[in-house]
Amino acid sequence: MEINEQSHGAVTVLKPMGPLLNPDAEQFKKRALDVVARNLGRLVIDASAIAFVDSCGVEALADVTEKIGQSGRALKLCAANPTVLRVLELTGWNDAFEYFEDVNSGVRSFL
Repeated sequence: MEINEQSHGAVTVLKPMGPLLNPDAEQFKKRALDVVARNLGRLVIDASAIAFVDSCGVEALADVTEKIGQSGRALKLCAANPTVLRVLELTGWNDAFEYFEDVNSGVRSFL
């Protein structure tokens, strides 16, 4: 899985390219947790290129948001499609994330 990374000041944006499925979910989780450790939890996930998530993908997102939650924040998901949002809703994880329509809104939420 390709994961693009961009810095917007003190905020890092990760954009996974493709579905977030096993075994790519573990790679994503490791990369995201590395970013969280480097920038104190200022992480935005650009979900615009994630077509679908399976249970491993949901678990990876949940693990990252739990780590960020230790600092009183929530993982910020941007541009998630209705399928991804529905999977999160069905698994009960939809309330664990902050949602934004686009990356700029997610980045600005840290100001």
